[in-house]
Parts: sequence; structure tokens; C-alpha cells
Amino acid sequence: MSPLLLQLSDPHFGTERPEVMAALAALVAEQRPSLLLLSGDITQRATAAQFAAARAYVERLAVPRLLALPGNHDLPLLNLPLRCAAPYRRYARAFGAPHDAVHEEADLLLLTLNSSRWYRHKNGELSEAQVEAAAERLRRARPGQLRVLALHHPLAAITERDRRENLLRGHAEVLARWADAGADLVLGGHIHLPYLLPLRPGAAARPLWVLQAGTALSRRLRGGLPNSVNLLRIAPGRRALAERWDHDEAAGRFNRVLAQELQPLA
Repeated sequence: MSPLLLQLSDPHFGTERPEVMAALAALVAEQRPSLLLLSGDITQRATAAQFAAARAYVERLAVPRLLALPGNHDLPLLNLPLRCAAPYRRYARAFGAPHDAVHEEADLLLLTLNSSRWYRHKNGELSEAQVEAAAERLRRARPGQLRVLALHHPLAAITERDRRENLLRGHAEVLARWADAGADLVLGGHIHLPYLLPLRPGAAARPLWVLQAGTALSRRLRGGLPNSVNLLRIAPGRRALAERWDHDEAAGRFNRVLAQELQPLA
């Protein structure tokens, strides 16, 4: 069976909305994803209580496989000694020590990368070693695998403010190198603004899609948009259907508002 991936980003536990949590749990029970990706800013202020609440909710969802990566909010902001000496201590107690991970199935190669840094308050970066290791692994993907990368900070934006303030450092070079290595899709979060973009960086023959997630559970909404999550229905032959599901306040449920096939543009 091909994987069904749920991307849940920026829940910011500590600012979560109980009614949205209930609606998302109902969506998970209905759709039955096989893989849950937590793409950063899991907590609002990286407290032990917020991480415990996040872990309890993830266990309540009972998705068979979990992949998590930290965002900038998952490092302590005000406790400077802890931020400098052990920035991921509380994160690790809930979700394990952060590391760049590889998840592989017959139809999917998913690489997760930690773009948060203790010495950066907000913006993210990847090291040269991270970028090259991901590119090398993409080049070794099997022919039928959809090649997906996930990180917290966005690589492409649709607003001038985000282009100026919120993109990953060195984003253009990263996109070009991963596209040339065969990447199909990059998943991101951080800016609480959902969108899907087809790009042609570098000399890539295929499009590289960028799928950004909104905030799944937080009251820290942006631009009047509702809470949202992404579902990725993966099919053989490097194909997938990307879906966005928005929370409907009146109905008390998540509804599908976008469905886009990811395939070559030419």
C-alpha cells in the first residue's frame, strides 16, 4: 500500500485550540494516514509542559509512523544558559534527539533536515554538509520513489515580506542543488501561510514543488486564514496528490480545499 503522509506544522502547543484538536483527531480517524510529519514549532516556548502536551496529542492521533523535526520555537528563548548549553534537551525528551533522518518505502524517499539553530532567534539555515548529504541521497533514490525533503524554514515564498525576512539562508542555491539531484517536493512550515508552488531551479528537467503548511492547531493565525494541514497521497511512479485541509469553524471539522496532482509540467 502506498503511503499517506499527514503534514502537521506549527501547532505551537501552549497556544493550541481544543476544538481544532478534536476536529483534527476526527480527520485522522477518517483518513487514516500511515505517516505523520511534525514539521517544527511544535511548542510556543519550548517548556517541558508544552512538549508533554504535544507528545500526548501525537499519541492520541495514533498514526503508525512519526517523523518530527524542531523549529525555532522549540528551543528555549528566555533561558539563555539552557539555549546555549543544551538547546534541544526538552525537545529530545518528547521526540528524541533531533537528527537528519531518512524514511524510505517502495514509492517514497523522505529526508528530514533540522534547519533550526540555537544562535538564531528566528531564521534557519542548513550546513554545507547537510545540503550535500541530502543531494547525494537523492541521487541514489530508486526510480519509482517520490523524492521529498522536509524542513521547518521555507525555501520559496509568495509575499515580499517572507522573501525578505523568512526564507532559509542560501535558499536559492539549496533549491538548485536539490532540484539537480532529482528532488520532487520540499515541505516546509514556519510562516503559518499555506501554499503550493511549482519551481524550475537549476537545470532540472522536472518541476520541484514547494508545499508550505499553515498552523495546524494554534490561535496564532495569519492573514485571516484558518488552521490547516496537508495530506500527501503518494502513488507509484513518482506521482502524488497534494491536498490542503482547512478547519471550518462553523462545521467544527476539517474540509479539503485544495487537491493538486504533482507531476512533470513538460
